[in-house]
Amino acid sequence: MKQQILIIGAGFGGMWSALSAVRLLDQHQRLDVAVTLLAPQAELRVRPRFYESDLSTTVAPLGPLFDAVGVQFVQGSATRIDAAGRRVIYRNASGAQAELNFDRLILASGSQVARPPLAGIDRFAFDVDSLEAAQKLETHLQNLRDKPASQARNTVVVVGGGFTGIETATEMPARLRAILGDEVDVRVIVVDMGKQVGSVMGEQIASVIAEASDTLGVSWKLGSPVSMVDEHGVQLDNGERIEASTVVWTVGVKASALTQQIDSERDAFGRLHVDRNLKVLGQDAIYATGDTAYAAVDELGNHALMTCQHAIALGRSSGNNAAADLLGVEPIPYSQPKYVTCLDLGAWGAVFTEGWERKVVLTGKEGKELKMQINTQWIYPPEAKREIALAAADPLIPVVA
Repeated sequence: MKQQILIIGAGFGGMWSALSAVRLLDQHQRLDVAVTLLAPQAELRVRPRFYESDLSTTVAPLGPLFDAVGVQFVQGSATRIDAAGRRVIYRNASGAQAELNFDRLILASGSQVARPPLAGIDRFAFDVDSLEAAQKLETHLQNLRDKPASQARNTVVVVGGGFTGIETATEMPARLRAILGDEVDVRVIVVDMGKQVGSVMGEQIASVIAEASDTLGVSWKLGSPVSMVDEHGVQLDNGERIEASTVVWTVGVKASALTQQIDSERDAFGRLHVDRNLKVLGQDAIYATGDTAYAAVDELGNHALMTCQHAIALGRSSGNNAAADLLGVEPIPYSQPKYVTCLDLGAWGAVFTEGWERKVVLTGKEGKELKMQINTQWIYPPEAKREIALAAADPLIPVVA
């Protein structure tokens, strides 16, 4: 019977884990080890683009790629991890319970937006965290044209001034005008706890975000959280009321709940602490990658963020190292010292920065051109040809964006 490397999740971390594991097995001509990936769909859903209106190209099929390299895909959703028994219980496409055994497990089940127990949030707040959620928001926005004209109809409140909130908010004026008409006085308001516009992104980039917001007509309400959401808008903790037919929640993120089933230390986001080879601390056969891993990127105290930029390199490392563990060969410690930021700012353009201090390098049109390359080309799966795909999974390839 073949030994099994089992991967949970088909996001950036999971897909690249599968390719990297096959790459190393291929190099050692080991046909007695299988790589199996368990996920609800054999597709990469490009979550960094879910703030856009056109979602038609944000899903990349993975079936042909997996067939080309020999990854076995199992459709289903993991419900329980039995670390001691080295098995994963899951629900298959028909809803029936089944299980898969593993010799090495790579947890790449991702993350989701963290919704607090706030009145009305589940009923009335949208998000852009999943394809289905993004589609639901787009349908809602399209339906606004059928509602009577009012300030509330023309207003979108984006709760959260972090990366996702900024990209969602700065794209929103153009989205609203495309639906309601150029002559309509649309309002986009970011509600954020910060003391200045874009402060969560750092001092160097904040002024660029403020300039773009002013140009686009995106306003910010700072210093007070939302206390309640209802069908007519939001109430702030300071007593202020904002009437709005659309509220988009972008505050906070948490790692997949599956991390709670593994006995190990976790960080504030629920991510599992891992060693430099991405093996979960205290576990002999389980690796974490992507948004489930709290992983050091360098020797300076920096850790991977919950972004595709880090998930791609994490995936290449975790797949390689899980396979190396089974083969008894040297792993390649995960390292990703280069960090960049490319933030979309709607019709204004984009801003590209380098380093953890986010030194501004490109803005406006130049930044936008790079952002479009990253979002529509660089982060997509490799071509479904074995040699090309496996070469792209080399863990020593530097990720530059």
